[in-house]
Amino acid sequence: MNVLTFLVLFGTLWTVHGEIHSLQYIYTALSKPPDLNAPGLYQFTAMGILDDREIDYYNSKDQQKIPRQGWMRKNLPEDYWQKGTQSRKSKEQWFNVNVNILMDRMHHNKSDLHILQWKHGCEVEKSGKEPKFLKGFDQYSYDGEDFLSFDDANMQWVAAVNQAVPTKKKWDDVQILNQYTKGYLEKECMDWLSKFVTYSEAQMAEQSRKSPPDVFVFAKVKDDKCTLTCLATGFYPKDVEVHIMREGVPLTERDGVTSSEVLPNGDAPETYQLRKMVDINKSDKAEYSCVVKHVTLSQPVKEVWDHQCLNCGDEFTASPAIGVIIVVLVIAVVLGVIACLIKTGRIALPAARERHADPVPTAVVTNGLPSGQTVHLLDGGLNGEKTERKGSNESVSSDSGKGSHKSGSSSEDVNNGLQNGVDRPLIPSQ
Repeated sequence: MNVLTFLVLFGTLWTVHGEIHSLQYIYTALSKPPDLNAPGLYQFTAMGILDDREIDYYNSKDQQKIPRQGWMRKNLPEDYWQKGTQSRKSKEQWFNVNVNILMDRMHHNKSDLHILQWKHGCEVEKSGKEPKFLKGFDQYSYDGEDFLSFDDANMQWVAAVNQAVPTKKKWDDVQILNQYTKGYLEKECMDWLSKFVTYSEAQMAEQSRKSPPDVFVFAKVKDDKCTLTCLATGFYPKDVEVHIMREGVPLTERDGVTSSEVLPNGDAPETYQLRKMVDINKSDKAEYSCVVKHVTLSQPVKEVWDHQCLNCGDEFTASPAIGVIIVVLVIAVVLGVIACLIKTGRIALPAARERHADPVPTAVVTNGLPSGQTVHLLDGGLNGEKTERKGSNESVSSDSGKGSHKSGSSSEDVNNGLQNGVDRPLIPSQ
């Protein structure tokens, strides 16, 4: 084996692949209401799953699409969940009709329990700036057995059983629907997957970010009293323990200790501060110290008060570090006040105004539909109406809350669409 051959084989064996991520939505409908003694089981459920983690959920009892991850709740506006709820309600209606149609086609007894399930989603590889599409899937199953699936490569439906052949033929006759399905799997699904992964990773980075506290102890004299302050600042996460100690014994509220509570510093990335104070006799010569415990510290930090003060008279001699402490204290207080004003809405940042000006994504999604073509379909759009889907000049209303929605269809139109049953596929969305 020559050197070149060895290097080629070695390089092949050690090819590094990027991270694999998947996004899928699963809808499950029962042919009749479940037994009341089965808690957590509903006639219809829907859920979004990112990398095996549930990110949203809907059931026929509560009829509300809700977030299952904190980063979903944080990053998606209320409008997203409202439109998603309407979309899930419309899909629930579609399933209720079509599970009965399939029971008739299968010649099944309606007194028995039967299950219709729909899954759609995509899988991507993240190895660089742009994710790479690996595969998309859109498939239906009945009573746990494959029924019908979409062949993304050939843009056609594949019947798994003879009873699915009539549906396959009817759906394939509407090529524009197949084009839309392919476009969703290869483009829109990827876009949402990338967005969700970014949100998830940002939260993980936030949770893993750590900043240790800076600890200061100082005093200010007033009359015959001395206010001793312990300041811990610049720490993250916000959970912290701060104690003022006298001769190694922690002082409590009974001893007159007061607290500022944990406040944001208003910096970026965000850190926090906490001050605790106690009044002592100016003549008290005991050892006072500030002890701080934080997750970033392998052991508590202890700062001993040197019996110097900020506004000392002849009784005290100011230490050289007092000037630095004054600057730090003033900055911490100012930043804390600004942060509180922003939080209460008294100060509005320009960037914040821009973020809230248009909270709903408005990007136009063509999903592979030829420009100018129109198709009417029951797709789980807003309020269960049929949605007019056009080419690149029209945006698409979906469960994700993206795009615009054209109203105008009546409840009679919806019912007529439902009577088509499996003649019309569900269109994948968020």
